[in-house]
Amino acid sequence: MIWLRRMFVFLIAAGVVAALVFAMQPKPVLVDVATIARGPLVVTISDDGRTRIRERYVVSAPLSGRLVRIGLDPGDEVVARQTHLTTIEPTDPTLLDPRAIALAQARVKAAEARVSQARPRLASALETLNLEEAEMGRLQQLAKKNAVSEQELNRQTVAFRKAQNDYSAARFEVEIAEFELAQAKAALLRTDSSDDNSEIAEWSFPITSPISGRVLRVFQESATIVKPGDRIMELGDPADLEVEVDVLSTDAVKIPPGARVMLNEWGGDKSLEARVRLVEPSAFTKVSALGIEEQRVNVIIDFVDPPETRTVLGDGFRVEADIVRWEADDVLTVPTGALFREGGQWSVFVISSDNITELQPLELGHRNDDAAEVLNGLTEGDSVVLYPGDRVSIGTLVGRRD
Repeated sequence: MIWLRRMFVFLIAAGVVAALVFAMQPKPVLVDVATIARGPLVVTISDDGRTRIRERYVVSAPLSGRLVRIGLDPGDEVVARQTHLTTIEPTDPTLLDPRAIALAQARVKAAEARVSQARPRLASALETLNLEEAEMGRLQQLAKKNAVSEQELNRQTVAFRKAQNDYSAARFEVEIAEFELAQAKAALLRTDSSDDNSEIAEWSFPITSPISGRVLRVFQESATIVKPGDRIMELGDPADLEVEVDVLSTDAVKIPPGARVMLNEWGGDKSLEARVRLVEPSAFTKVSALGIEEQRVNVIIDFVDPPETRTVLGDGFRVEADIVRWEADDVLTVPTGALFREGGQWSVFVISSDNITELQPLELGHRNDDAAEVLNGLTEGDSVVLYPGDRVSIGTLVGRRD
């Protein structure tokens, strides 16, 4: 019985010691683990952009007049040199008050009097001209027979030319008087439809579409008086789109000509392929949402995919552009979530075969938001700690989190 009691005490003591040893053993820290592997890496410059029609046409008034109400709406299709856009008609004459009407009527009567005064002078000048012309013909016949002196013939020639000049002056006087009469009558024109202005009303200037496309905007829909250069409507072809993206000037210098672009978040199920056509040579200042002044540059992008794949896109639509500045198909990459700075150098925690962390400095190449190119420091198949916190340091026992 004694030995049984001793055995029981020994077992209890051994259990207590084992429990104390187990409790004193370090517990592994659960971490997320990533395996280093080779694969594609794409480095992009991402920013919001908007679509715009490549060629826009603003139809303006070529002359002054009354613009007829426009019946076209944004989205309506137009055909070059066939679709009638609108018409410009002459403006109505100015309305006159009673005093202005009386003055205009007096001017008409005065002009009629001048016409009546000038016409008899014209008739008299014509008679004188006919008389002098007949006398000139008679003296010329006598001069052939040497029956008249040269001095008399010259005198008659001068008289004939004077009669011609007097007739021309009288004729011009009648024409001027008639023009003044017409001008005086024009001042009495009214906007009343009963006036006999049919010849004026029939004149109009039709405007047809210069291109085939659609109406984008109508600046002046209602009938109004326009001046030369006033905008009437804007036309364009919605299928002929390009994308404008403004990026930081420090990023613009890194974009190569013809760079590949992926357009996302445009409303479709997949990305649209595009290419950089132009990085504009002039930057501009833009204030960011945080109130910081930034120097930005417009990047113009052309679609590669056919218009049939993006029929829902229109002018001024938002897109998210990922401009590829570098890409490779087979590089050794490390997740950016595993990187941290140690002593001014990029480093990671590598997990050894016995689940102990080791500090590993790295030499990195290109990187994006998700991964970085490893030039030196890691090999394919290494395991690294993702998002190491303050509980992970050199020599920490770790365990994989499920």
